[in-house]
Amino acid sequence: MSRPRALVVEDSPEFMLLCRHLLEKEGFDVLAVTDGHAAVEQAQLQNPDIAILDLGLPDVDGIEVCRRIRQFTDAYIIMVTGRSDEVDKIVGLSVGADDYVTKPFSPRELAARIQAMRRRPRTSVTAGKKEAIREYGDLRVDPEVREVTLAGEVLELTKIEFGILDLLSSAPRRTFTRGQLLEDVWGDNWYGDDHIIDVHVGNLRKKLGESASSPRYIRTLRGVGYRFEP
Repeated sequence: MSRPRALVVEDSPEFMLLCRHLLEKEGFDVLAVTDGHAAVEQAQLQNPDIAILDLGLPDVDGIEVCRRIRQFTDAYIIMVTGRSDEVDKIVGLSVGADDYVTKPFSPRELAARIQAMRRRPRTSVTAGKKEAIREYGDLRVDPEVREVTLAGEVLELTKIEFGILDLLSSAPRRTFTRGQLLEDVWGDNWYGDDHIIDVHVGNLRKKLGESASSPRYIRTLRGVGYRFEP
């Protein structure tokens, strides 16, 4: 059985070596590159299972690299930033990243996040069980093929966004806490801030043509979580 593949995109030798050593210890075959153009090229050639992507690259920045590679791969993507600015994190998640870490980070923290991702299935299809298509007015959710359409147009959702909508729409008017969403979508070994849910829900809402103040499908229960109200 072939080993999983990881792509490290990092121009700092120190952090590249740290990531390489950690990923090899986790059982990955690791390819490391130092710039954005090489990252896109190698992602197409190697089809990695996971990518560790630095935000501050010397040519194409990490946000644009993430946007490009998300067009052709469902690899788990962890953004690495040397700045603590919340805007960087939100933008990274909005273009398809699954998670982020801020430098300096500990090997233990990164390992925990990688392990949590690997426990999360990359598809929602369960062997021997076919899930029914859900239709709520103009919104159509097909769990079997992981496709969402709104007024006949296919929405380009990230894995996380689809996972959130899939869970919420499976039980209309049931309230899910952040913890329940994290456990179902991220896995029960999630390591990090549970408010990451809010960022992904915000991105999902934009694609559904709604906002927190004017919800069409997803309602916020302040201090509790979210529920789907078609």
